[in-house]
Amino acid sequence: MHMQKKPTVHCPTQTQQGHLLVCCAMSSAMQTSPSHEVDAESDKELYQQFTDLVSTWPSSEPMPFLPLYRHDKGWYSSLMPMVGAMVADARFAARPSDVIVATLPKSGTTWIKALLYATVHRREHPADSADHPFNSLGPHECVKFLEYQLYTNNRVPDLDRLPDPRLFATHVPFTSLPSAAAASGCRVVYVCRDPKDNLISLWDFANKFRVREGQEPMPAETVAELFCDGVSPFGPYWDHVLGYWNAHVARPEQVLFFRYEEMKLDAAAHVRRLAEFVGVPFSAEEEERGVVDAVVRLCSFEHMSGLEATKGGKTELVIGTVVNSSFFRRGQVGDWANHLSPEMARRIDAITEARFKGSGLRATVPRRIDTSH
Repeated sequence: MHMQKKPTVHCPTQTQQGHLLVCCAMSSAMQTSPSHEVDAESDKELYQQFTDLVSTWPSSEPMPFLPLYRHDKGWYSSLMPMVGAMVADARFAARPSDVIVATLPKSGTTWIKALLYATVHRREHPADSADHPFNSLGPHECVKFLEYQLYTNNRVPDLDRLPDPRLFATHVPFTSLPSAAAASGCRVVYVCRDPKDNLISLWDFANKFRVREGQEPMPAETVAELFCDGVSPFGPYWDHVLGYWNAHVARPEQVLFFRYEEMKLDAAAHVRRLAEFVGVPFSAEEEERGVVDAVVRLCSFEHMSGLEATKGGKTELVIGTVVNSSFFRRGQVGDWANHLSPEMARRIDAITEARFKGSGLRATVPRRIDTSH
């Protein structure tokens, strides 16, 4: 690993000595050179082909503010991210060293991206350094989404220019991961969250978009009804979680499965597991110096939400510009109780019990972690 005090190519820009510098690798990967004009035209045709196809599929109520189309594999998404996922499936060339973060929206995505980036790049960017990239960039700029940021706007980025390990993210179900990912043996890190908290966080995020677009906020119970029917971005929730859980059970060396609630109980233990999984375990000397705890502190909700990159920064997604503060709500477990009726909570719990039965995945999360093994 190259030991320099400048951001790695996963980050497009950095602030250094008062100047904003461009990180060439990611920027050039997102551009089309004249020599690739023929390929660019072919890529544009591919986007149009998938756009035309998705437009023929059934659509549901707008959430957050765009119609959700039903993929022929049974999951839902708005048009542009779904097309991006399909283009990624056709064009993404995975490497064995790649790491892909996978989550449902509002399941701890920002946190796991931050933990992954900070862990992998801790030697060139120590977690306690004053010039850490997170001071000027949000985690979504450091670990980009395939379908929301990379495969968008008729582009097929030249990701071959990026050095190992390349870090990516996605919201798509396991069955719709780019086919090259499974074939390459690259690693997938999945985080799931209690469905009720996931729902409420999604509802809050959706309403921020709706208000921005001049639409009325959706009541929590309305979103909950859709959620129970499986109609939510990249849902149904239970299919998504079980897809990655079953993949983890079958191939634990390739798919790591975390629960958000357990991460909150012992973040340091999960950071250690994450580091082992992606091939950069913490040394005894790092443990003694408190590097694990420094990573946890750097990526904590309290620290990240207070950074200028969060308070004043923005992230460009294919669905629009998102202010980084929108990715941070409360970061708590159990806040659903303040918004869902007891009847709706019981209904969601019953669905979860029924769907998870026999899978080996607990429907409820313990209040403390068993550390005996």
